Amino acid sequence: MGKVRIVTDSTSDIPQQVRERLGITMVPLKVHFGEETYQDAVTIDPELFYNKLKASSALPTTSQPSPIEFSEVYERLLKEDSDGPIISIHLAANLSGTYQSATIAQSMLEEDGADITVVDSKSASYGIGLQVIKAAKLAAAGESKEVILAELERLRVDLQLYFLVDTLEYLQKGGRIGRASALLGSLLNIKPILSLDENGGVYSVDKVRGSKKAVSRIVAMLKDKFGDDPVGMVMAWTDAPGSAVELEERLKAELNVQETGYTTVGAVIGTHTGPGTSAVFMYRV
Repeated sequence: MGKVRIVTDSTSDIPQQVRERLGITMVPLKVHFGEETYQDAVTIDPELFYNKLKASSALPTTSQPSPIEFSEVYERLLKEDSDGPIISIHLAANLSGTYQSATIAQSMLEEDGADITVVDSKSASYGIGLQVIKAAKLAAAGESKEVILAELERLRVDLQLYFLVDTLEYLQKGGRIGRASALLGSLLNIKPILSLDENGGVYSVDKVRGSKKAVSRIVAMLKDKFGDDPVGMVMAWTDAPGSAVELEERLKAELNVQETGYTTVGAVIGTHTGPGTSAVFMYRV
């Protein structure tokens, strides 16, 4: 049995240098500004994307990789080592057709004996990234497919994430909330706190007035879940750290934070949350 290989998609928001260091293969989603099409994290980086987003009058659209794109990646990895299993970890199926495309590619190759397991992360952004990095580290240590999959399940249950959205404009443009709710929320300085449910669906945890109250609410919810347990966290943001700075300081002061990482929310997730978004991803260590 060969070494387990790890595949993910660009919505995991793992920095390129980390992917290269851990041998993670990434399949990009696409972002469309009118007639212009970009490969997420390949031909468009977060800085360019958020500059274009703020200048665009219309919301860009996104699309998942095709089954053919996934099958080409799997076939390349299988040519390198036909005995090595592949674990392919992707954006929540409730949020995108990416998981379905990967599953179709898997079924196309399984007839030839390929050992491919497609995993629904039931998460987004670094909620996927943490799972992928854990899997890649275990694979590098020589762990089996079964051990890696069991550890991914444990991490998914333990992981908690919150997105703090700076503006309701992009949620409204994307059809998540109505125009009247967005207008009223903007007038009242409402800051929605978003998370994902156990099936990977987006929901509003709470709506509070002002960023400071939103930060306090997130800290309180994370304290309720993790208590004094040692935890790790990854802070993420879109075009600027914004509320992530205050949130990080509060979390380090009030929880038992043992490790901290940082990343940028990429183009696909940023299309739906907009500029000024901050996020925290927390887990026990």
